[in-house]
Amino acid sequence: MAASSLKTPPKLAPDTLRVTPLGGLGDVGRNMASLEINGQLLLVDCGVLFPEDDHPGVDLILPGLDALEDRLEDVQALVLTHGHEDHIGAVPYLLRRRPEIPLYGSRLTLALVEGKLREHRLRKVDLRVVEEGDRVRVGEFDLEFLAVNHSIPDALAVAVRTGAGMVLHTGDFKMDQLPLDGRITDLRSFARLGEEGIDLFMVDSTNAEVSGFTTHERDIAPAMERVFATSTQKLVVACFASHVHRVQQVMDAAVKYGRKVVYVGRSMMKNMGIARDLGYLNVPANTLIELKDVENYRDDEVVIISTGSQGEPLSALARMANQEHPVIKLAPGDTVLLASSLIPGNENSVGRVINGLTRLGANVVHKGNALVHVSGHASAGELLYCYNILKPRNVMPVHGEVRHLVANGALAIKTGVPAENVVIVEDGGVVDLKDGRARVVGKIDASYIFVDGSVVGDISESELTDRKILGEEGFISIVAAVNLHDQSIVSGPDITGRGFGDEAGFEQITNDVRQALQQALRDGVDDSHRLQQTCRRVVGRWVSKKYSRRPMIIPVVVTI
Repeated sequence: MAASSLKTPPKLAPDTLRVTPLGGLGDVGRNMASLEINGQLLLVDCGVLFPEDDHPGVDLILPGLDALEDRLEDVQALVLTHGHEDHIGAVPYLLRRRPEIPLYGSRLTLALVEGKLREHRLRKVDLRVVEEGDRVRVGEFDLEFLAVNHSIPDALAVAVRTGAGMVLHTGDFKMDQLPLDGRITDLRSFARLGEEGIDLFMVDSTNAEVSGFTTHERDIAPAMERVFATSTQKLVVACFASHVHRVQQVMDAAVKYGRKVVYVGRSMMKNMGIARDLGYLNVPANTLIELKDVENYRDDEVVIISTGSQGEPLSALARMANQEHPVIKLAPGDTVLLASSLIPGNENSVGRVINGLTRLGANVVHKGNALVHVSGHASAGELLYCYNILKPRNVMPVHGEVRHLVANGALAIKTGVPAENVVIVEDGGVVDLKDGRARVVGKIDASYIFVDGSVVGDISESELTDRKILGEEGFISIVAAVNLHDQSIVSGPDITGRGFGDEAGFEQITNDVRQALQQALRDGVDDSHRLQQTCRRVVGRWVSKKYSRRPMIIPVVVTI
């Protein structure tokens, strides 16, 4: 299996297809890929990654859009495989740069995107709805769309025919043979494309380490019914705001057990409203109620469908766990069902929410103690099945951390794909397809772009480090004024801090700083920078010894 080099990729030769992941390879989220041939670009997906604990103040993380900055006019289209945030969440940030890019996707996917674009005040956009079986020519790219099964309706794979060969990009998929909506992955079309010849197979890697086949969605029904049957008080179900199938299961169980349904969380209300309007979600009459009407019903007459299954700090469920939600108050004996998988990196956040709910006396049911969620991704058995049907010439695992990509590549090799034809690259790795062979030719910068409120891309790694230090280690400022002519301290030093509790403790070190400053002046130190460093060293040693911490220390010495 080939790994990406750090060298700058060479100029692209005519009739060669260049594939560059701009996100989603090496992390779970911000999925995006660029395909280029003869000066034209096709983009597949444009998602976000949600921040972790070491990204303080960051709202979203975008794919490597900066790599496209000088090539936006060459983009022929953006293809969206499905409507999850990690595949569509960054679309508004791309269209801010060039609003005219045509967007291809299924009806539900584009409806979800359209709602996001309105929030960003992007109204004049080119949305082109496609269905499975459709075939569209876009510049140098001949696109064919295929139905795939996933944890959101209307997911599509896309086959891209070019002068350099055919690429099949699965998007996120699995092979549930008994899906809730009856829409299975189109293996007949997969086989047909395999007969035609797939030169590069870009395949979902998320569950490549999981043996066997992914459990059917309908298999969670018994566990969910047990939760409804045994819950005698308030019942909260937390899931992804886009998981229409899961919400439908909750809706059906609510009707069976005589509970009204209320959505909590803006994204849940918005997405389920879209799904209902388009016919993807069946809401029986007199089932759905408004949040403001909850108090008119007994606790055992309502089920609350909430966002926050990943422990997001500002989500409805996290606010319930912290007793901060304005309407929903949990009490001992209430039940909370986490009907979702755990995205890697969110373990600590979810753990905090579960602990908070348990501390309130709630009975928390989750994937770790009951079959209440199944994955939306193909496991190893399904991937092997695909490799044997398709017989791809080259394989490029996508969507997952490095260990997932490597595990997926190993599966391809087991089915007979030559090891040298399995390319393992992370974000920014550049792969060229020519004469039936895919090779890694270099690497570009596809690093994180951070979004903090309305600020996009102006947050550096060093600033994040500073924020983390401020949050974890505290902050100390030192202010003094000195007279260089008579080598005296005119005022200060005044020492203040945040994050240390009793600030009176700084009085202990003030005299030491004064003495150190005075000695430096007597030794002929006559520039403010060196005097500031003197202050920083004295305070740094003291706070390390007293508090075992390394705070951010900002000394200011004014010279007169």
